[in-house]
Amino acid sequence: MLEITIEKEQEIESAAAAEARWLLPVYAQMAVEPVSGRGVELTTRDGRTFLDFYGGHAVALLGYRHPRLLEALGHQAEELFFQSNVAPLSVRARAAKRLVEFAPAGLVRAFLVNSGAEANENALRLAIRATGRTRIVALEGSFHGRTAAAGAVTWGSEKWAGFPYKPFDVTFVPRGGVEGLDALDRALIVGDVAAVILEPVQGMAGAVDLGVEYLRAVRDLTAKHEVKLIFDEVQCGMGRTGFPFAAQRADVLPDLLTTAKGLAGGFPAGALLVTEEIGKIVKTGDLGTTFGGGPMACALIEATIAAIEDEQLLEKVRSNSARLIAGVLAAAPSLVTEVQGAGYLLGLRTTKPAKLVLAELANEGILAGGSSDPQVVRLLPPLVLETAHVDTLIAALARIAGRVSDPVAERRP
Repeated sequence: MLEITIEKEQEIESAAAAEARWLLPVYAQMAVEPVSGRGVELTTRDGRTFLDFYGGHAVALLGYRHPRLLEALGHQAEELFFQSNVAPLSVRARAAKRLVEFAPAGLVRAFLVNSGAEANENALRLAIRATGRTRIVALEGSFHGRTAAAGAVTWGSEKWAGFPYKPFDVTFVPRGGVEGLDALDRALIVGDVAAVILEPVQGMAGAVDLGVEYLRAVRDLTAKHEVKLIFDEVQCGMGRTGFPFAAQRADVLPDLLTTAKGLAGGFPAGALLVTEEIGKIVKTGDLGTTFGGGPMACALIEATIAAIEDEQLLEKVRSNSARLIAGVLAAAPSLVTEVQGAGYLLGLRTTKPAKLVLAELANEGILAGGSSDPQVVRLLPPLVLETAHVDTLIAALARIAGRVSDPVAERRP
């Protein structure tokens, strides 16, 4: 068990207090203050080292201090720190080309933005423009962002959206299964639906994998009703499922696909990818962004994709994910009853409340994440995770499970 000295506790508390003094108190924060990182490890101000299975909420795609990212960042910062989209840049063209070639065949144009919410806003805008219709269908359990349009299609957003009206009509249908497909078909029959938006693996919901067959069925239904299909791969994209995008895993071509999070390895960046059909409706001035497509982000997008491909990280994700799932279920059945999700977007369904398991993992030197499901621990590790790290997590969960099986041991200090 890791211990914190009183002096170090005071340092952490003072940092938290300083944030509370100057920032709006909108985040529930971990009781650690990272000050540096290397690979998949984080070092905190009080000198502890944590194995990071949270990845900065899926953003630290290549972990910390990845040499390819540091080199690209340094070179681009010295060459050209910023220039707007008014000026054409070769680094922007290279990043867009690399991203389009990494994405599913048939998505041929990119619009570079700053975040997943911004990418989703523009995807919804283009779908409505392309169809001339006014309704969006989204899934129960979805999370697409906190801006106006993205929030409108996020399940349960009424509690924080803050706007009196949604920018368009929204219908939510159950996710997955025959019931969900029947509900979707009924929603599309009405004839006013512009698009269906979904996450192939729902992240905030607790890493809920919608499944290959479901995604294919949704594609068939949207094609039948001439409705656009938007894949929100902000969290599950960029190799996290063991494929460049979950669309390739399912062999489904959406009309629009959004991505962000780890797109630039930790630098703010997002993107919208579209088919030629959607691309043809966009004219000069239809979309815009100030910082999206900036040279720093573009250099890092290019470097991130190069690292994924050159280091064969997709194969590593698939093999280590299988090892992790099998190992956890075998080693900690009294604690973890199910592992859901895909690749490195996994949800551990636990017999204890997830917040308690997260605290115990932190005491074992492992950071993980929660979800909107109070019984699910979410794992979002960097793609550079090694087999030894997977085995460390399995061993830690086995020890925690042992304490669950032995109530007396669980109560020991």
